[in-house]
Amino acid sequence: MGTVDSENRRPNGLGIRHLQTFLMFLAMLLAYSMRVNLSMAIVDMTNRENDSYFDWSYSVQSLVLSSFFWGYVMLQIPAGVLARRVGGKVLITIAISVNSLISLLMPFLANVGGWKIVCACRVLQGMTQGFVFPSTHYLISQWIPLEEKGILTTIVYAGGQLGIALQLTAAGFLAAAWGWQAIFYANGILGIAWVVSYLVFGSSSPEQSKIITEAELMYIQTSLGRVGEQKRHSPPWKKIFTCVPYWAAIIAHGGQNWGFFTLMTEMPTYMANVLNVKLTQNGVLSSLPYLAMWLLSFPLGMMTDFLIRRELLSISNTRKLLNSIGLWGPALALIGLSYIPQGSMGLAVVMLTLTVSINAGQYTGYPLIFIDLAPNFSSLLMGISNSLAGSISIIAPIVCGIIVQDERDPAEWRKVFFLASAIYFVSNLIFVLFTTSDRQSWNEPERENGKYRSEYANKLIYK
Repeated sequence: MGTVDSENRRPNGLGIRHLQTFLMFLAMLLAYSMRVNLSMAIVDMTNRENDSYFDWSYSVQSLVLSSFFWGYVMLQIPAGVLARRVGGKVLITIAISVNSLISLLMPFLANVGGWKIVCACRVLQGMTQGFVFPSTHYLISQWIPLEEKGILTTIVYAGGQLGIALQLTAAGFLAAAWGWQAIFYANGILGIAWVVSYLVFGSSSPEQSKIITEAELMYIQTSLGRVGEQKRHSPPWKKIFTCVPYWAAIIAHGGQNWGFFTLMTEMPTYMANVLNVKLTQNGVLSSLPYLAMWLLSFPLGMMTDFLIRRELLSISNTRKLLNSIGLWGPALALIGLSYIPQGSMGLAVVMLTLTVSINAGQYTGYPLIFIDLAPNFSSLLMGISNSLAGSISIIAPIVCGIIVQDERDPAEWRKVFFLASAIYFVSNLIFVLFTTSDRQSWNEPERENGKYRSEYANKLIYK
């Protein structure tokens, strides 16, 4: 690692790092749009009032909707290893390309092969989307300076929530105007447009970019402490899996996924059966919490950079504070939601929106720990964590289905919300107690016998 320059100056205006941030933001938006597009499309696909519909039972529909996550958990760890070897650009391009092509072909394939071919397509989409987070995390570790990591990282990952909000809102209008097929065609065309743009302007690192200025390149390299030739190291597997702060971040990731995916998959059902929201309103109302989450993510991201730059909190404590906002906030809001009287739709929507939106704090919490601990292996750390925590995406809705026997009974939904609240609380408590942002010695094996890079060294960057 190169020396840290306390006088490192930020170039004026927007730079290529901001272009890369915007492209990654769009990739995350499109990935999440294509992740949830079937959730709305399947309502119209199985509508008996249509001239042509699919006679799929509720169990088959549930199978189809869950099939994405079967593939999603498969390639997370290999993706983390590959991102370090071939760069994040290759993997994220493959992910968006495959998902876009499948979206374009989905209407034809569904008519030809029925629900089985739809499941197969969703598994393949899930497998390739397994590349998205590890490759994005690698790109963030390469492109985003420490001084700007809070807000720029938030912009990237918040694209997912905006993608959900836009998809849920637009899908109903597209299906009403041109049929459910239009949902997949729109996603596919936008995805292909992004791929072409990224092939032209995207790059795996500042060093590989042909359009970056020397001043911006030096600013990024100095900020990240990697001036000079960069070495590649074999993953220190034993030390990764025995790192307590890393496991604390994984547990926080798992707790986040439990609450988030419980709400994402079950919110439309809760609104329809408990709040008596009409189907025509469901998509719009279901999108409001994710739109609010997207909007709230920006001030929280800026707060992260402010706290660190002004040295009001250490890097570790800043991560813990924002993660606590992101997990303990929803934990309290879910308890409040549980006791809202049946029929109070307006108040329930407000509480749901608060529950999801305040979750934005986690963007600058546990995900950045993977970069703080070992930037040389950040994509691998994210891949392992996303694989383990990703299994929660499958388990949480199943547990919800076991608990809720009567979808119109608020008391049974209260159990679901209490369970999610408890998991939010406990997972973040472990994160607060056991994680740290101290750079680990195994990040650079040749310095294994030297001292850890401390938070004090990290702080120098912000002066």
